Amino acid sequence: MPAERLRRSPASGLHPVSGRRAVDCAWDSINARPAKSIGRPKEWARLPGSEKHRHINRHTERTGAKEVTVRVSRPAPGPGAGQRWIGEVSGAFADLGTFLPLVLGAFAVQSLDPSGVLTGFGISALVVAIVYRRPIPVQPMKAVAALVIAGGLGAIELAAAGVLLGFTLLVLGTTGMAGRLARLVPKTVQDGIQLGVGLYLVLAGLALAADAKLIALIALGVLLLFYWTRFRPFAALLVVVGAAALGMSRTDGLPEALAFGLWLPDFRWPDLASFRSAGQSIFLPQLALTITNAILVTAVVAAKYFPQDRDRISPDRLAVSTGGLNLLLAPFGAFPMCHGAGGLVVQHRFGARTGWAPAIFGASCLALGLSLGPGALELLSLIPMSAIGALLVVAGAEMAAANSLRERNPGQLLVVVLTGLACIAFNVAIGLIAGLVAEFIRANLMRWGRSHR
Repeated sequence: MPAERLRRSPASGLHPVSGRRAVDCAWDSINARPAKSIGRPKEWARLPGSEKHRHINRHTERTGAKEVTVRVSRPAPGPGAGQRWIGEVSGAFADLGTFLPLVLGAFAVQSLDPSGVLTGFGISALVVAIVYRRPIPVQPMKAVAALVIAGGLGAIELAAAGVLLGFTLLVLGTTGMAGRLARLVPKTVQDGIQLGVGLYLVLAGLALAADAKLIALIALGVLLLFYWTRFRPFAALLVVVGAAALGMSRTDGLPEALAFGLWLPDFRWPDLASFRSAGQSIFLPQLALTITNAILVTAVVAAKYFPQDRDRISPDRLAVSTGGLNLLLAPFGAFPMCHGAGGLVVQHRFGARTGWAPAIFGASCLALGLSLGPGALELLSLIPMSAIGALLVVAGAEMAAANSLRERNPGQLLVVVLTGLACIAFNVAIGLIAGLVAEFIRANLMRWGRSHR
């Protein structure tokens, strides 16, 4: 846009043609807001815009003998519609590294209803897509899945755990307790948990990749090949599709057991003994993990990626959505579900930016659960876990390196590192406690040092 000069009288400050303030007319043309003071052009230059690609337009306003030049940052053109859709589809399935091992492992040990489990994930992901309109993931609860795989929980106890956890989280969210807990966590502890979750994803990815190192290396090479290009969102989709094709080639195509039809989940309300068993075995450990990683840390990561949606993706709302969905769907055979910071990082890393990513994932789970039932598990088991492990390694490394260790003084850096290491060595709940203790000691030492100067 060429330079635009607008004249106004020093007395009225009105545009000679429109009768409006001249500065308003100038800024209407670029759909931006003027700064509070027209005499401070440096503040005017701080308008939203691309940091790397700036299209600078010059707008001048003549007031008497003084001329003020304003530089306006206009965002560069974004990616095309095709590339955005590739990113959403890639992000939708980028979190399979968490989903597939836990779900397939649970099915291998316990007699769970495939239709109920997949339908539960599908409905939850679709609801999350509508409510948050961002790539907020829906994942299996990890502590519950570990106990199921270890043989400690059956199908009816699993439903009881989902109901108990759902009711508790719903109460925490509706009363505002989840938000209060989030405000008590210092920034150093939040970054330490982010570091720990990132490193945990790397270690989990390496463990999955160890099963077939060649496939993992090829998948990692594809991801790195696209990493610094504008086709980066295409990488995860290419890896997942290629891995599925490789799995089908090893088994001579699709499994013979596939039978299309309508598979509806069964309703089973747990008895009192099942509630007692679930409460004694898994309730408190999983509640601690869910409050930290699935609610508090997810809200922190979402605020970094989507600061304009900080109020919509809040700890209280995440607690309400997690609790309400589990309370409603657990009696229908749904696996206890939660959100997750790691899943959000993975989806965002591979191009997901809107609610279309969870919507695509949810629609896929719903279609598999309702149309294939038990055959859906055989179809999912064709995807080599080593390829999914490569996705986790790349996303986890990026999360661990993102701002966690930057711009920190030695004391803060120590708190971040200790929190991250505690998350890896034990779990996120223990990491949170260790980080809070370390930050309390650091803050008090700082106050003591300042008072004795």
